[in-house]
Amino acid sequence: MLELAARLLGPWTRFIDRDTLRADAIAGVLGALLVLPQGIAFATLAGLPPEYGLYTAIVPCAIAALAGSSWHVVSGPTNANSLALFATLAPLAAVGSPAYIQLALAVTVLVGAMQFAIGALRLGTIANFISPATLRGFTSGAAMLIALHTLTDLAGLPAPSTHGVPALFGHLASHAAEVSLPALFVGAFAIVATLAVRQHAPHWPHMLVGLAAATALAALVNAAASRAGWHQVEVVGTIPRIWPHFQLPGVALRNVADLIGIAFALTIVALGQSISIAKAVADRSGQWIDANREFRGQGLSNIVGGFFSSYVSCGSLNRSLPNLEAGARTPLAAVFASVWLLALVAISAPLLALIPMPAIAGLLVLVAWSLLDLPSWKALWKISRQDFAIAAATFAATLLIRLEMAILLGTMLSLVTYLYRTSRPYIRIMGFDSTPTDRPFVVRDHSLQPLPECPQLKMIRVEGDVYFGAVPYVSDVLRGLRAPADAPKHVLVMAKSMNHVDVAGAAMWRSELVARRNAGGDLWFHRPRAPVMEQWARTGFIRELGPDHVFPAKRIAIAAIFDRLDRGICATCTARVFEECKSLPPPVRAEPAGRAVTEVAT
Repeated sequence: MLELAARLLGPWTRFIDRDTLRADAIAGVLGALLVLPQGIAFATLAGLPPEYGLYTAIVPCAIAALAGSSWHVVSGPTNANSLALFATLAPLAAVGSPAYIQLALAVTVLVGAMQFAIGALRLGTIANFISPATLRGFTSGAAMLIALHTLTDLAGLPAPSTHGVPALFGHLASHAAEVSLPALFVGAFAIVATLAVRQHAPHWPHMLVGLAAATALAALVNAAASRAGWHQVEVVGTIPRIWPHFQLPGVALRNVADLIGIAFALTIVALGQSISIAKAVADRSGQWIDANREFRGQGLSNIVGGFFSSYVSCGSLNRSLPNLEAGARTPLAAVFASVWLLALVAISAPLLALIPMPAIAGLLVLVAWSLLDLPSWKALWKISRQDFAIAAATFAATLLIRLEMAILLGTMLSLVTYLYRTSRPYIRIMGFDSTPTDRPFVVRDHSLQPLPECPQLKMIRVEGDVYFGAVPYVSDVLRGLRAPADAPKHVLVMAKSMNHVDVAGAAMWRSELVARRNAGGDLWFHRPRAPVMEQWARTGFIRELGPDHVFPAKRIAIAAIFDRLDRGICATCTARVFEECKSLPPPVRAEPAGRAVTEVAT
């Protein structure tokens, strides 16, 4: 039974025990409490009645958790999906009308079908191109977004009417005089209480305890404020009754074609967020993510959710990271969150209405601070300035543009950086160090003292791929090696580290072969890899080069090439770098031409 469950749901089923269920249940309570105000707010952003945000936090949340790959991602409504849905559907129907709601549900089913198809076709490998540097920038940028967008609730200010960080700063500046000291006090108390519990009682659900303590404090503050006529601390307020019910989206078939383009755009938005959040959470938890399964899980959650009054959902950063921080161990935490949300709204809606918004904001600030992870930025600066720049650019983009576009930007920067690196493969000049008795084969530039070099044979090692992007650089290096008038005419290429050669690379080696032979020299190769040999055989380069120009060992190569060298040059050479040079007569010192003529005249 356990093996069947592991195959259907994932290996996490093997780790379920009493402690795991307890940890997931507690984390689920926090997830349910967090989504209460968020779900209502996000549904309003999407132009839908408030209860639709809570619907979206129930059915899709449970299905995505059980059918997906991540153990800690919690799906549901998000601000990006809500805004994108509003922007695409508002021109088609009156916002909030029955027709608008039906369009939203139909688009959700289409988005789910596209997501599931992407996973079923195993196109999830696109997620592998999201680099660790991009994830670092995205995670920190998202953490900063969480912190910034909680400032209004933390300060007791009204929410901004427009979206974006610049607009948020403008809103905060214009309402600075309206900051509520009671709200700041309650928010700060939630932070201090949570930190104190985490420090002194690490086995307790510190976030939940901190939220409960802040709720009690807010009730006292509001009671005192009511008597004194002060500004009260804002609370969650009235929560609508919810129970997801099955319904077919009432959209005519002739209108479905018009919704496909909208659904495709929303699919990109949702998948970009989901896989980025899943990878960011997995980076902190150490879990491996199956992108194809994650896409299928997200798709299935939207397909089913669209028939149960839910609009487009995806992984929620505001809930996934607190879920991990709260001690969730398996996807059951997200399932518990869905069940708790139903139960809490049904049983204790009046009590939940008393939860202070500044306390929720305080908890999110704590989560955001832990996600910023400043030591990892410092380490990244020391390890790689290029990766640091990619992370910084992604961080800035996450703050200033849409989340999925920020991920795309970071990914593109990572790919461009990779292409630049691979377009300049290492080409090292090799030689023998005759100082030790074993005469090691070394990189000449790494030698502490100048090494003698054969005037007729240059030995180089190519490390990397010689493909179309690297051809100009490699061609320039090879052209520079044969440019001096006294440059060696023969070249032996140590090719075992040359991993790949494409058609352009094969054509470049053909050009080098022609140039060497026209100059009276030749081109030779030592241990090219099997894929390289296959490519050369397909392009006909091996036939032109000749099989006798490819050697399995460098000493065999040097012995064969030595027999082709000009003995006239060998006669005056004093380098004598090869073992074979010992068979030559002692070098004859070449006299200047003018002196030789004088001696003959005498």
